[in-house]
Parts: sequence; C-alpha cells; structure tokens
Amino acid sequence: MTDNRFVNKSELIGILLLAALLVVILPLFLDVFRLNLVAKYLTYAFVALGLVICWGYGGILSLGQGVFFGLGGYCMAMFLKLEASSVENTKIQSTPGIPDFMDWNQITALPMFWKPFHSLTFTVIAIVLVPGLFALIIGAAMFKRRVGGTYFAIITQAVAAILTILIVGQQGYTGGINGMTDLRTLKGWDIRPDHAKIVLYFFEVGCLFVCIFIAQFIRHSKLGRILVAMRDKEDRVRFSGYSVANFKIFAFCVSAVFAAIGGAMFALNVGFMSPSFVGIVPSIEMVIYTAVGGRLSILGAIYGTLLVNFAKTSLSESFPELWLFGLGGLFIAVVLAFPNGLAGIWGDYIAPQIARLFNSGNSKPGGWAGKPVADSTPAE
Repeated sequence: MTDNRFVNKSELIGILLLAALLVVILPLFLDVFRLNLVAKYLTYAFVALGLVICWGYGGILSLGQGVFFGLGGYCMAMFLKLEASSVENTKIQSTPGIPDFMDWNQITALPMFWKPFHSLTFTVIAIVLVPGLFALIIGAAMFKRRVGGTYFAIITQAVAAILTILIVGQQGYTGGINGMTDLRTLKGWDIRPDHAKIVLYFFEVGCLFVCIFIAQFIRHSKLGRILVAMRDKEDRVRFSGYSVANFKIFAFCVSAVFAAIGGAMFALNVGFMSPSFVGIVPSIEMVIYTAVGGRLSILGAIYGTLLVNFAKTSLSESFPELWLFGLGGLFIAVVLAFPNGLAGIWGDYIAPQIARLFNSGNSKPGGWAGKPVADSTPAE
C-alpha cells in the first residue's frame, strides 16, 4: 500500500541528518574556502534533484540539463553584471554604463532584452519562467509526438550543443567563451567577502530544502504515483485515460526549474557564468551525480552530488591528469555493481542491518533513500 503522507518517519530522519550535516557540521569544521566549494557542489544538487523527478520517477532521461542550469545562471549573471556596470564603474569605457564585453565588441547601447534585468524582481521571475517555458516548448514538441527514450536523450544533447554555440557566437551580447565575470554586488551588497559567502551558503541550503520538500510532495502525491506507473507501464497509463505527454512535460519542466535555480545559485556563489556549464559534458556529469546517489532517491541524489564533486576535487588536486578516468571509473562501478546508487546500498544492505540491530520490525528499509517499495524496479 502506498504511503500517502508528505514525509514518513524514516525520511524525516534522513532530512534532519542532511540538515545537521549542511547547517551545523560542515560550517563548523570547514574554512570559508572549502565551505564555498560545498556551496558550489550544492548548486549541482538542484539539478540532481530535478533529475530524480524527471528520470528516476518519470523515466525521462535528459542529457541536456546544463541548458537549464545555464539559463538560470545567465539570468542571475545578467542582473549582477548590470549592477557591476554602473556609469561610475565603467567610466573608462568608450560607452559607460554597459557591460565591458559589450564595449569591447563596439556595442554602443544596452540591448532591449537586457534592460528588464535591471530589476531583481524580474530576474527572479525570469530564473523560473525562462527555463520553464523553454522546457515546455521542448517537451510539447517531443512528447506530444511520442518521442522518448534514447531519441529524447540525444535531442537534449543537441539542444545543449546548440545553446553553447549560440552563447559563444554572440560574444557581444553574452560575453562569449569567457562568459560573464566580475560579478560584485547584489543590490549594493558585496558578495565577494568571506562573510557574504557564508550568508549565501546558508541561503542556498534553505533554497535546497524548499526544493526537497517540493520534490517530496510530488513523490507522495497522486501525481508521483502516476509518474512511476507511467515509467513502468506507459501504455497501460495511456489506456487508463491519462495524458502521458502532459505528465512527461510536467516532470521535465519541474526538473528544468530546479536546474535553473541551481544555476542562479552558482552565479551568486562563484561570481561568474560561462558556456562551459551549459554544454554536453557538464550535462552528462549532472546525470552521473544522480546515478551515483540513486536516481530513485531524493536525498541520495544530493549525497551523490556531494560525493562525486568531493572526489573530483580531491583527484584533480592530487592527480590532475587522471581524475577524469577516476570519475568515469566511479560511475561505471556504481552502475554495474549498484544500479540504484548510494540509496540502493543503504536500502539493501545498511538499513536492514540497523533494523535488525535495534529489532525494529515495523521500520521500512530504504530510510533516508526515500525509495518506496513500489519503486524498487529500476526504469529502463
């Protein structure tokens, strides 16, 4: 019988443990530089969270999530860049009051589509609406024609490549291959000092938990059960009278919005945005984070993101020429040995041992993994 509660006891424990890790343990034991690295890792956790809904529960593998991550990041970067490009800050340029890369490319006036980004309110709305509408267009074009599976994954890769080429080619409007750099202030508040990095870290953690609760609500609702049924038996759901295309579009749009929020957080925490985070390679890496953590697990995807990025940083520092092989090997090992990722290891091996140890016969294996019994079969 499906659990209709918003969050069960074991999931609540998992959420509290994650909160303790992110809010208490890491800030106490890490210096500001390392904590800012964790903040960078968590921006990808938003993408992994969206992929759990889209891929894990909806069965829709998107290899172009970097597109939405980039759209959200560029929306935030445009606002920050305009604030850093005041007339006073750019008085040495040929045309003061516009971003430096526009001046270098001999653009003498701010383009019309840039002007609304003077407003923070508009920017926040755009971070949600622009990627959401873009995903809606792609999803409607594909799912209404019953394009899915491998074909959809390849098409999303193509979209990521196209957007990267477009951003690089329109250097005067986007900053080109260098991206948007020198992002300094948010409504006059300097985002570069250490104390600002700490504030932004806790703000990002708060946003992440809001997204976690939204994902939990979707998973425990009737909508979530339909997504799982659609993933496993799409034709049966269609013959039951449901619009499979509309449910797929919804899951895809939710994953796009989550990824865009992560991109906006990235621009705030790191202080720049470039097309290197939009293309095929970063999009595939984002799928790896989800696979390692567990594509059926909301919290597992977050732990997987932290683990892979920590390993990536450690290996790149110690073995700069070999870390890509290490990352690839980690992904292959997890997929072959543990197809449900870290969440599967917890649910299949660790949680039952804990249950036996405490003799809690009524506790459900899977705990923080957030993996209901009905969802134990991996999607194809």
